[in-house]
Amino acid sequence: MAALLALASVAGQVSKYVFGHDQVYGLVPLFYVDDEQNIPALFSVLLLAGAAFLLTILTVLKRQQRDRDTIRWAILAAGFLVMAVDEACSLHERLIPFFRRLLGKGTLGIFYFAWVVPGIAVVGLVGLVYLRFLFRLPPRARLTFVVAAALFVSGALGLELIGGRYAEVHGSQNLTYSMLATIEESLEMAGVIVFIYALLDYMADSYDDIRVGFDR
Repeated sequence: MAALLALASVAGQVSKYVFGHDQVYGLVPLFYVDDEQNIPALFSVLLLAGAAFLLTILTVLKRQQRDRDTIRWAILAAGFLVMAVDEACSLHERLIPFFRRLLGKGTLGIFYFAWVVPGIAVVGLVGLVYLRFLFRLPPRARLTFVVAAALFVSGALGLELIGGRYAEVHGSQNLTYSMLATIEESLEMAGVIVFIYALLDYMADSYDDIRVGFDR
């Protein structure tokens, strides 16, 4: 599904910038991965919410076991829920004008999308706080968690830095920027998908049976 959405986004942007058809019955904006409140955005929200749901289940299970990392699982669950809300409401993009003012006037370069400044700080802090937690995981889970994080961060921050520099110089209304944005969003989706796989695999290895229900 993620691959199909990425291909649809590429096709729409080629239609817009190469052939001059920027709507095609509304399909171009409907499938552009860098737009908000469209099908790719909804898909990303569902992915993030799905990861938050699995993390919540793990938090409950770890609490029942009095696991030392229960609070860390809970923080991850809350973090993914916040990211799902952010994806739905574009909250981080509203921080850009504020942080641009803090960075001052002039060329911002890779920090043109200024929300990446606190984003880098948050990623660094999370990395430090979760380092020991990571090494307490089984080797396979540790590897898949790291791969998922690398994919997501390379898109959310790495490509955002590159895209910011390009957008400041050339603008964002062109084919090259739209391709950078498509790669960025595709990496983010891939990262969350790998993380969901990692969580399911970890749960399958750690628990013989997991049942979710509601008390009457």
